[in-house]
Amino acid sequence: MRKLWQAVYIILILSLTGCGYNTIQNEDEQIKSNWSEVLNQYQRRADLVPNLVSTVKGFAAQEKDVLLGVTNARAKVGSLQASPELINNPEAFAKFQSAQGELSGALSKLLVVTENYPQLKSDASFRDLQAQLEGTENRIAVARNRYIKAVQEYNVTVRSFPTNLTAMIFGYQVKPNFTVENEKALAEPPKVDFGAPQGNSGNQK
Repeated sequence: MRKLWQAVYIILILSLTGCGYNTIQNEDEQIKSNWSEVLNQYQRRADLVPNLVSTVKGFAAQEKDVLLGVTNARAKVGSLQASPELINNPEAFAKFQSAQGELSGALSKLLVVTENYPQLKSDASFRDLQAQLEGTENRIAVARNRYIKAVQEYNVTVRSFPTNLTAMIFGYQVKPNFTVENEKALAEPPKVDFGAPQGNSGNQK
């Protein structure tokens, strides 16, 4: 009997104007589409890392810590399973965001270090890789912003009356989103002091 009443209740909800079921479906699909583009651009960046590290190493092999930091951050990103279900799991999403942020920071530090090597900066291969990386970072920013807006719209829908009733019935919940403030902080280049001459690098810790 209880199941019968639940079925009747669902029919009544769906029959109401503005129940929001189609809106939720459309917004959910938009999130999935935007998320796929975010992953696509992050993968594009990850694919650039090995060649970038190899090129920098050819001119600045002594920057072992920086090169290792980029390599390890890239490996950490690769170890995460960025499945479609990730966007419904706040904990997994936070780990994904943290790993991508770590790689962003490592790459920023690497580019700061390269400023100290004129020969590297003049190398055609490095300039091409740097241009590709900069273009990819811009694409990531665009894709991520689109995802943020799509999630915001969806979350408002599933929390607003009467669509929240429809969301509750069909199990649609608020989705995790990127933390914009943290992303902005990670995008800032790290402060690295190159004030000491290279000849005295042996005295640095």
